[in-house]
Amino acid sequence: MPVHRRVVQSASVDRLQALIAERLKPDADKTAIDRRIDDLFGETWCIMATDLCGFSRGVADFGIIHFLQTIYESSRILVPVVERNDGILLKIEGDSFLVIYRNVQKAIRSAIEMQRTVREYNAARESTEQVLLGVGLGYGKVLRIGDEDVFGVEVNSAYILGEDTARAYEILATQAVRDAAEEIDGITFEEIAKIPPGAGKAYRVRYQ
Repeated sequence: MPVHRRVVQSASVDRLQALIAERLKPDADKTAIDRRIDDLFGETWCIMATDLCGFSRGVADFGIIHFLQTIYESSRILVPVVERNDGILLKIEGDSFLVIYRNVQKAIRSAIEMQRTVREYNAARESTEQVLLGVGLGYGKVLRIGDEDVFGVEVNSAYILGEDTARAYEILATQAVRDAAEEIDGITFEEIAKIPPGAGKAYRVRYQ
């Protein structure tokens, strides 16, 4: 099974690269090639991008071993939350997760459970040992390349909200997430000023 997984992912990347190379030719029919790429890889997902707030400063202050410990602990306590809520963890880069969900409400509930999990974890620890999580959510059409990566406007928005904007314990979401979520008991959306390009509006998710 692990071998099969690597072959499938490599085939997806190879196919995309071949189509991009074809698109670069002087006489290429870019519209037709774009349609082929969309047919092969276009899917609709809710995207979650997370970040550990103040992490770079912590690395500078406490060193690489502290960095590795925090990465280990955040993965240990948060990956099970992703799995319980039917998320697919595509990758971990440094202190950041990239996760996709088919269901927007599950993505929001997963984000809330993640924040509650880190708050409970932090309660018994000194400030230097705490996991301080920011979460960004986007939703819409993306190009999904196997189980390796996703690309799209809402992916970029999720990263901007999760990595650049969200503070500790915050969940920020795009207008598309707000529209798709409909009504969820105990949850409200508060509009924020910083809006990622192409997102329309952005919101802070308020939860009990």
